[in-house]
Amino acid sequence: MGRIATAACVELVLALLAMGGAVAGERIAEITREEVVATIERAPGPSRGRADAPVVLVEFSDFQCGYCRVFRDETLPQLEAQYIQPGKVRFVYRHLAVLGEASVAAARASACAFGQDKFWEYHDALFRATSPFAFQASRLKQYAADLKLDGKAFAACLDGKKYARVVEAETMLGRALGATGTPSFLVNGQLLIGAYPFEVFQKVLDETLAGAAKKSGTGPR
Repeated sequence: MGRIATAACVELVLALLAMGGAVAGERIAEITREEVVATIERAPGPSRGRADAPVVLVEFSDFQCGYCRVFRDETLPQLEAQYIQPGKVRFVYRHLAVLGEASVAAARASACAFGQDKFWEYHDALFRATSPFAFQASRLKQYAADLKLDGKAFAACLDGKKYARVVEAETMLGRALGATGTPSFLVNGQLLIGAYPFEVFQKVLDETLAGAAKKSGTGPR
């Protein structure tokens, strides 16, 4: 899918959301899986790694999810060192805010931080926050202050719910692709659900890289 199709898909999903959940649920089936995957992989949002990496690994995550925290703490650093930094994999973060209003608020706050080029730092701060009141508005604003974000702009973004529709759209798209829980992943469109250890990702990524190399004619014949 090219950029025009991807942009059209994003606009369609956002338009469906504006029309109401029931209508969106009926119409989402009209969008092809390839369009949804392309939207998730290429639409604006947090990512790491080379834009032209042969493999795209997408994480659908919720900041209240304990298994997502395990992935962030234990697996992502190894993926970063062995696949993302060497240019083999581009890692994309998408919201699957399914654990309540606090999850939605945290997702919106992280999007506000992304708007100030501080998503990953804010992402880490949210996963370090484990108290029952960690995602209250005052706490979310304090994390932004600790990271020296523009406090006034951040507060306006968070209080105005600027990215509410983006979080909702990503969550809808993730569910449409079969992401029934967090964390869920796409590896070049292939769905993988669960916080698996690094070795599982390593096997899937190596197989996908080999397949991509063979398809492009750069791998062993």
